[in-house]
Amino acid sequence: MSDGSPARQEAVGLGPATLLWLTAGLLMLQPLATDLYLPALPGIAGYFGVGVATAQWTLSIFVATFGAWQLVAGPLSDRFGRYPVVVAGALVYCAASVLAMLAPTIEVLIGARLLQAAGACSCLVGARGIVRDLRSPTEGARLLASASTIMSIAPLAGPVIGAYLFVAFGWRSAFAVLAAFSLLLAAVAATRLAETNRRRNPDALRLRPMLRTYLEVARSPAFRAYTLASTATYGGLFAFISGSSFVLMKVLGISAVAFGASFATMVAGYLIGTLVCSRLVAHRGLQQTVCAGAALQAVAGVAMAALAAAGVHVPASIVAPMFFYGIAHGMIQPPAQAGAMAPFPHSAGAAAALMGFVMMVAAALVGFWIGASYDGTMLPLSFTVCAASLASALVAFTVVRRHGDVAAHG
Repeated sequence: MSDGSPARQEAVGLGPATLLWLTAGLLMLQPLATDLYLPALPGIAGYFGVGVATAQWTLSIFVATFGAWQLVAGPLSDRFGRYPVVVAGALVYCAASVLAMLAPTIEVLIGARLLQAAGACSCLVGARGIVRDLRSPTEGARLLASASTIMSIAPLAGPVIGAYLFVAFGWRSAFAVLAAFSLLLAAVAATRLAETNRRRNPDALRLRPMLRTYLEVARSPAFRAYTLASTATYGGLFAFISGSSFVLMKVLGISAVAFGASFATMVAGYLIGTLVCSRLVAHRGLQQTVCAGAALQAVAGVAMAALAAAGVHVPASIVAPMFFYGIAHGMIQPPAQAGAMAPFPHSAGAAAALMGFVMMVAAALVGFWIGASYDGTMLPLSFTVCAASLASALVAFTVVRRHGDVAAHG
């Protein structure tokens, strides 16, 4: 059982408030890396003279690298601790943001995004490991939900701020802001964070034990159940992230600023969902919270596809269903993350890494699909979101219900 007492937190340099805000800040790096520059994505394609699919490589390569690097960052945090992984990750993120800001070609920008993903991934894995070190599964789910509530302020404001930055200063300005924020976060982590991993695994980076650890994690029915739930809901969300700027701006003709507001509507739903999750998981547990979110998500996804199929091709037919999809995502993701890591107190980093790898590889495939299937209509995006929402409900009401009880690991 994790000792989440105030005394334990103070002993590692983290009071309850510091733990919450640092976790939220580390979680922000990934969504900010996408949400802040999304309004500029069509503009980036025009600036470099490339097509939609090529421009979306800046997004897809980010999530693919983010997923793959978790298999490295997790064992690193188990072997050397959370502190060096978090601080180094924030510094790499900062350097990559500067490179992206100065990129002379689309190829350099794509390479910078690859490095940026590695930095963001290290911070995320480190943050999840810190939470698992200090909290029980239920307490960890509540903390992650609270941190996600704070974190969601960034993607809520990010697209709007990004749109204004793009209009006023051009697409490079988004990466300048990311560089400044990550440098600040690196400084805070370096000076305020103490090591939380008291059970370091000396074999974590040896190939054979590493593979054995991942195999042990993958064999857990609870891990598989919650990872599938998290992957399904994130797949639909990433379909919207990767395709919404082109569909809403190019197909439906809204402005960059209006797109920022539309995207923020979905994030507002996510914010509401995390607030609901924080209360619901305390009274109903992880399984029932995931199932409730998945049921709402299925309704939202089917509604979006039905509107598209009926020819209702207006911004509201995407934005309104995604608002409710966002609520559902906020209800599913925190308990799914906590539930997947709960059985592995000695290998929390590896469990978080494998979960993230599966999620991000699936998201990258969704991103490639959205780029390849773009046909100048909203149909591919709507049907993809619907498919993901139905998959989320199927997983929640079968394997999560059957294998998701992790109370014994608290």
